[in-house]
Amino acid sequence: MRWREPPPKGQGPARDAPRSISQAQRTDPGRLILRLKERVSMSETLSKTPLFDLHVSLGARMVPFAGYEMPVQYPPGVLKEHLHTRAHAGLFDVSHMGQVELHGADAAAALETLVPVDVIGIAPGKQRYALFTNEAGGVLDDLMIFNVGGYLHLVVNAACKAQDIAHLKSKIGGRCEVRVRDDLALLALQGPGAEAALTGVAVGLIPSVFMAGGRVKLAGIDCLVTRTGYTGEDGFEISVPNAHCEALAKALLAQPNVQPIGLGARDSLRLEAGLCLYGHDLDETTTPVEASLNWAMQKVRRTGGERAGGFPGASVILGQLDNPSSVKRKRVGLKPEGRAPIREGVEFQDSAGNKIGIVTSGGFGPTVNGPVIMGYVDTAHAASGTKINAMLRGTPTPVTVVGMPFAPHGYKRT
Repeated sequence: MRWREPPPKGQGPARDAPRSISQAQRTDPGRLILRLKERVSMSETLSKTPLFDLHVSLGARMVPFAGYEMPVQYPPGVLKEHLHTRAHAGLFDVSHMGQVELHGADAAAALETLVPVDVIGIAPGKQRYALFTNEAGGVLDDLMIFNVGGYLHLVVNAACKAQDIAHLKSKIGGRCEVRVRDDLALLALQGPGAEAALTGVAVGLIPSVFMAGGRVKLAGIDCLVTRTGYTGEDGFEISVPNAHCEALAKALLAQPNVQPIGLGARDSLRLEAGLCLYGHDLDETTTPVEASLNWAMQKVRRTGGERAGGFPGASVILGQLDNPSSVKRKRVGLKPEGRAPIREGVEFQDSAGNKIGIVTSGGFGPTVNGPVIMGYVDTAHAASGTKINAMLRGTPTPVTVVGMPFAPHGYKRT
């Protein structure tokens, strides 16, 4: 998954997280299930991040994810890792994500032809959430855009990075230089103790508020640091040269109350925070308006704005923004009655037994000590407090539409 403008509760962006795997891997308390975005045959060659050896030495369970061998959990297990991040600080390896730079005086204007957000208005040292859209208004991927000052630094999802890079090169490569930074790794330090931990290895000032960033020396290493993340907690994402990634990770893990955290807890943390997962809560058939991401599209790009439209699917997306009654479904949060987790793919029905939606993300929320759901329902049933049924193994299970996030955000805004 962290945005310049604080979004309404629960309307945060998506980042990579895992999809479900086999029953044999549902071993953690609360049955927190890894959600792999890509099933990769173990016979295929998997890439390794610069921290692979460190993960193994720390006892991580490694799994195939988006073409990489990645840690799903460490010996404490997903539940304890989740709660540790909420209470202290967790270090995540997210080096499988794609990092791309756009260089040239026309880079911001060029990128605006691919996204429905204000890129030109991103001030140096600030970051913004964005969406690649298609001609039907669907979401091709979501990404983060940071204005380093002189160029733009993009972070895209791991499973989509090849297509995103090809998209950038083919659509705007003639207007700016698209520079892929495979030489950089990415770490995420998340939790209420993240600021103290980062300060412990930093020389100079660190980014002071949510969605700010800049270059910082960490453990003697020149890094690009933004104050953002995919857990709903205060925290940082750190772009670091591959060659120095392990040294920095070890320095951060040596700080008080910092523990390594795997992809299993990354998924449960983002779900409690009401943050989307691309390929589940967002896809090419879902518009930003249906996904309740209106906050991500600034006025300057909307009807009547100075640079309205001009991005793929503008007629569809602006039409939905201008005429909310035309939107047939919405992403919402829901809480089930009882303790049974309700997972992706479960159908929603109204009291008459008509299908009205589907679960796109669901599981047990350790912080809230109960099951939580995100999904799409028709707009007639999208209001907070509406009661519907989730068809859990064919049995109607009452669920209630609720506001998000399920667990309060901890972003440092001032």
